[in-house]
Amino acid sequence: MGSTAYAAYKNGAANASSAHTVTAMSRWSVLDKQLPPIDRIRAIHVYDFDNTLFKTPLPNPKLWNGPTIGMLSNPDAFVNGGWWHDSRILAATGEGLAKEEPRAWDGWWNEKIVELIHLSNKQKDAVCVLLTGRSESGFGELIKRMVKSKGLEFDLISLKPSVGPNNERITNTMVFKQIFLEALMETYKHAEEIRIYEDRIKHVKGFRDFLDEYNIRKLNGMEGAPTRGTINGEVIQVVDIATFLDPIVEVAEVQQIITDHNAALSKRRRGSKGERFAIKKTVFYTGYMINNADTQRLLTLAQTPQNLSEGDIKFHANNIMICPRPCPPGILEKVGGMGNKMTWEVTGTANLENSIWAVCVKPVPATAKFHTGDPVPLVVLALRKGARHAEAGKIQKWQPVTPDKAFRFETTVGEKILLRIESDGPSQHGPAGRALNKRKHTAGQDDFRARPSGAIQQQQQQQQQHPQQQQQHRQFHHQGNFAGSAGGGGGGGGRGGAGRGNFRGGGGAGRGNKGQRGGAAKGRGGRGGHGGGGHHYKSLDDVGGRDSQGGFAQMYEDEPHTRFQNQNIPKGPSNPGNPGFYGGGGGGGGGGQQQQQQQQQQFGRPGNNQPGGGAGGGVSELNNYY
Repeated sequence: MGSTAYAAYKNGAANASSAHTVTAMSRWSVLDKQLPPIDRIRAIHVYDFDNTLFKTPLPNPKLWNGPTIGMLSNPDAFVNGGWWHDSRILAATGEGLAKEEPRAWDGWWNEKIVELIHLSNKQKDAVCVLLTGRSESGFGELIKRMVKSKGLEFDLISLKPSVGPNNERITNTMVFKQIFLEALMETYKHAEEIRIYEDRIKHVKGFRDFLDEYNIRKLNGMEGAPTRGTINGEVIQVVDIATFLDPIVEVAEVQQIITDHNAALSKRRRGSKGERFAIKKTVFYTGYMINNADTQRLLTLAQTPQNLSEGDIKFHANNIMICPRPCPPGILEKVGGMGNKMTWEVTGTANLENSIWAVCVKPVPATAKFHTGDPVPLVVLALRKGARHAEAGKIQKWQPVTPDKAFRFETTVGEKILLRIESDGPSQHGPAGRALNKRKHTAGQDDFRARPSGAIQQQQQQQQQHPQQQQQHRQFHHQGNFAGSAGGGGGGGGRGGAGRGNFRGGGGAGRGNKGQRGGAAKGRGGRGGHGGGGHHYKSLDDVGGRDSQGGFAQMYEDEPHTRFQNQNIPKGPSNPGNPGFYGGGGGGGGGGQQQQQQQQQQFGRPGNNQPGGGAGGGVSELNNYY
């Protein structure tokens, strides 16, 4: 037929057997159960797992820079496959397998899809399938346990094998799923409809093209004697919501991936290819960090025009700048060191050319020592597109505030950082290091293990002063800075859509995360300007072109102001004792009349992505893992 969908299927299924029986079909499943008889089935319902049925955690863009997220998603970057190919990452969801399994990962499921699965079970003429591109060998037992704990019933649970039951050549996730769906439709030849629930836009389109090609082949009799008639196919795009691991757990798990990778390289013969990695950090600035509650209070003082769109303005109000990049020792001593607390009071507001909104502040008490990078201590509340933080220093006229707006708030000295994975050698600096940290660092100085952040230093002091309290309370970071300030951040991301951040799959990044910008896939990349990176998901294992995106993840000090939020950030999963994540809902559609009605009531348009996922946990204990 010439289309990509059919060509991929045809190439992958070249060795497929023509015998389609329930026995042959059952070989695709990791379940040991009898499939429903062929003549009983009139409908096929197929559900994807990651971010369709289950709110799978993504690499957190408030922890890692863009190239590192791409690297984690690339199955070729690490010996053991990385984020989507190491079952320990999925098992670490929530509070980990040991705690989550007894409570069925409560809060981590898309309950609307769960309801549709129950409806599929009640529909006696429907076969219900869970289909995922995760590897059968790596995830089969774990996913069976997760599904069983939730009480979900499937006729088949199929994960991607290295080779199909009939020696089909499995080159990537989409080829696997199309070979499987072809076998499923040919086996249940009396089925009149097939409904597929999928969150990724690329796969939604791929399935639609595939079903169109399948029906055209049946209509035109292109395969000799007809084996079945056409089938009414519908692919329902499920709106995904980004969720994240507890940041401390996430960094620990990534460190374990790196440790295993480096250990595997050590066992290879000398001269064999492979690069050892280490987690390092990029310091954007040092400042007096403001917690989330005070940020929200300060933002009420930002008198921004009402006609500005969300993309035209970014809200901040999260720090008083001390200096860009790491703080020199002399200045750091002057401000009291990392973790030092200080109180401030708002004295005035200003608007510079309708582009920068800020408040000036004074220390409390007025005799307290301080240092700022601006002529007067100030907090930038909001920046219009194109404006720069440094330009706030040009403000000359400040409007005094009334007593009811003279807010007092506490700050903590800390650094705003992102972590990155780089070669475990003398630092050559990736895009972050070269652009933002222009002075040289040795590997020891720049290694995250060797140079703890302010939060870590602060936490060490707290452990000495209050060891019992420290065991009971974990501070979670706000806005991605690791200063140990209170609060948490919202998490962006998601996976599968134009204009949305995406993290799952291997679209580039490779080993060369040295480049300034991500672009088309560069395999292992190089140290030049295009070393892959970025965080746009393509597939679990597909390495191909991807949407362009900048070298870094979004600047996570940008405060999502409530003016641009139509709904509250969900506060799940249902364990309020662990604030290191948020939950969320999802969307999808249904098969059968009852399911279609639910689809219309429950699922909005695919583009209406909801905020969620919980970004924000602190790294005050990250040093425990290094």
